[in-house]
Amino acid sequence: MEENKSRINEIKKVTWVGFFVNLLLTIGKIIAGWQGKSGAMLADGVHSLSDFATDIIVLVFIKISGKEKDSDHQYGHGKYETFATMLISFALMIVGAGIFWSGFQKVMSAIKGEILEQPGTIALYAAIISIVTKEILYWYTLKTGKRIDSQAVVANAWHHRSDAFSSIGTALGISGAIFLGEQWRILDPIAGIIVSLFIAKVAWDIAKPSINELVESSLPEQTENEISLLIKNTKGVKDFHNLKTRKIGNTFAIEVHIKVDRHLSVESSHHIATSIEEDLRAAYGAQTHTGIHIEPFNESRKSNELKE
Repeated sequence: MEENKSRINEIKKVTWVGFFVNLLLTIGKIIAGWQGKSGAMLADGVHSLSDFATDIIVLVFIKISGKEKDSDHQYGHGKYETFATMLISFALMIVGAGIFWSGFQKVMSAIKGEILEQPGTIALYAAIISIVTKEILYWYTLKTGKRIDSQAVVANAWHHRSDAFSSIGTALGISGAIFLGEQWRILDPIAGIIVSLFIAKVAWDIAKPSINELVESSLPEQTENEISLLIKNTKGVKDFHNLKTRKIGNTFAIEVHIKVDRHLSVESSHHIATSIEEDLRAAYGAQTHTGIHIEPFNESRKSNELKE
C-alpha cells in the first residue's frame, strides 16, 4: 500500500540521518579522546559505535517489516519491527552495563589511591558538541517515530538520547578533572555510573512493550474499551463476546463474535460485519486485521459478559 511505503521511506530517512551523524561523532570522539588523553571520551566514542548497530538493525528489519503479507506470513511482517525494537533495547542494556562496570572500576581505583589521568580541553569540547548534536537528533527522531507510529524509531531516538546523557557524564567528569583538581577526577566515573543506571531504565521501558507484543499480549484496556464501544454502537449488533486483540508491529489484529437478529439474511449479516470492519480500519488504520464471526442472537439467552 502507498501509505505503508511512505512510512517505510520515512523510517529509512530518519535512520540514515542518524547513521551519518553517528559516524561523524564516533570518529570525532575517538580522535578527541586519543589526543586529549581522556579515557572517558574514548569510552564515549566506543559507546557511539553501538548506535551504528542499532541503525543497521532498524534499516534491515524495517525493510523486512514493510513487505506485504504472503503465504508464509499471512498477518504481514510487522513483528520484525517489534523484534528490532527489542534488539535495540538489549543493545542499550549492554551499553549501560559496560559504562557502569567501567565507572565502577575507576571509582575503586581512585579509592585505592590511584590518581586518575587529567584529560585535555579538546575532550571537553567534543563532549559538548556530542550533547548538543545528539539531543537535536533525539528530538528529530522521536518526533518522526511518533508521527509514523514506529516503536523501532522511537527506541532508536532513546538510544540517541542515551548517547547524549553519556556525553553529559563525560563532560562533567572532564570538567571536574580540568577545573577542580586531581582529587575531583573521580567525578568522571561517578557520573558515568549514574548515566548507566538511567540508560538501563530507558532500555527496560523500551523492551517491555516489545516483549508483551511478542508474547501476544492484548491491546491496552482503554483501546479494548474503545473497540467494544464501537462494536456495540454498530447498527444491527445485538450483542458480542470473545473479543481478542493483539498488536503486530504497528498494526492491530482484532477478532470478535457478534450476535445479530437470527432472522436476518446472510447478506444483511455480512453487511453488519463489513460495517464493523470499516469502522475499525477507520479508527486504527487501513492495515488493521479483523476477524468477525456472526452468531444468531437468542432473546432468551443474553450474554452475561461482553468479553470471554
